[in-house]
Amino acid sequence: MEQPINVLMVGAGEYTVGFVPTKEGAASDKSAGVIAITLMDLRRLGKVQRLVLCDRSGRHFPAVRDTIKRKIQDVYRDMDVTIETHPADEVEEDNTAYLAAMAGMRPGDMVTIFTPDHTHYPIALAAIQRGLHVLIAKPAVKSLQHHHHLVQAAAEKGVLVAVEFHKRFDPIYTGWAGRSSDISFYLNSHHIDFHAWSVQGQSRPMVVVASAARGKANEVLRDVLGERGGGGAAATQEDNGVGEGAGENAGLVEGKEAEGDPVGSVDVEDAITLMVQWQNKGGSCGTALYTASWIAPPTDCHTQQYFHYMGHQGEVRVDQAHRGFTMATDAAGFATLNPLYMKYTPDAAGRFAGQLGYGYRSIAEFVTAAQCINSKKLTPEVVESSEMIATIGSSACLLTTTILEAGRKSLDMAGAPVSIEYNEEGRPIALMPVSP
Repeated sequence: MEQPINVLMVGAGEYTVGFVPTKEGAASDKSAGVIAITLMDLRRLGKVQRLVLCDRSGRHFPAVRDTIKRKIQDVYRDMDVTIETHPADEVEEDNTAYLAAMAGMRPGDMVTIFTPDHTHYPIALAAIQRGLHVLIAKPAVKSLQHHHHLVQAAAEKGVLVAVEFHKRFDPIYTGWAGRSSDISFYLNSHHIDFHAWSVQGQSRPMVVVASAARGKANEVLRDVLGERGGGGAAATQEDNGVGEGAGENAGLVEGKEAEGDPVGSVDVEDAITLMVQWQNKGGSCGTALYTASWIAPPTDCHTQQYFHYMGHQGEVRVDQAHRGFTMATDAAGFATLNPLYMKYTPDAAGRFAGQLGYGYRSIAEFVTAAQCINSKKLTPEVVESSEMIATIGSSACLLTTTILEAGRKSLDMAGAPVSIEYNEEGRPIALMPVSP
């Protein structure tokens, strides 16, 4: 059996520990978090040893420990919830606390990074430079340049660096992924990685045009900040999260203060659509549409996610939200269930039983791969060639960052097209505005 691995979790928000400092609390699909509970179960199974949790503020840790006790320790049998925390509880704010936490880790240990998007790059780079394996929340980074830097640093240190794209472990998608086909139509921006993964080697994105709807998110942020009495730059993760504790990766993110607005609102999109022109190896072209929104009203399921692929010789449709499982209660009414979300109901013996969820599986696979690299049974290159784990240097992962940054640039230029330039090896190297 491989030696158990120590893990530092950076970011003490919803996805890591199920903690959100609002009256609404964590979302229904991750009420007890994903990262910490998975790693604690893996510790029960002998794959993980020491767990460390780091955030920019220590003031939340008493509430975080209470959350872990109520949602994990008091619920499951044989679950060791022992965890070290950084910084100290009395520290109001320390944006470099992760450096002190990393100093207590050893090469070959593992780091998870579930923090606001703009912090991924410096935290990941610091971890790589210390010889730590790194699992990053999506998106990996906000720029193609930073992505290339992480790829180079990981190769120099011989560590595994990947993005936690758990869709790759959902059987409703993986039975189709990787087949050669020509892209013509694709819907839902949450699946950009899956699309790029599916057609890699056959097609590549060439031009990105973005558009957005605005209004509601800014209104909500003004209300929230007004209630807190806060000013200055508000919190936004552009198209991936809003606000301190309001999304999976809790924490403030840099924003643009609105001139003359005493609350300090930011320009946050309600919905974003990217139209991407792809080019196939044979020279033919297709179009892809990726749409994401977070102002949808409550419905019968947590998120309405759809996938539609139309190729030259056939099509595939996936309704991820509706899998034939429904439930109705007096308290919550009718709901459609996804059986592969995190399962928090204990088994008959009182133990955690969520090992089949795709969030759990993506983390467990990364832990196993890191262990095998430490024992010299695998190399990062071999792990990348398997394609299940979204390694930072893989074509699909690199193209996902490229499309997202190109979309951001297009939005910032009022919807102007942005072209993607490639080197002789076929890897994206630059983004250029398209002249009218």
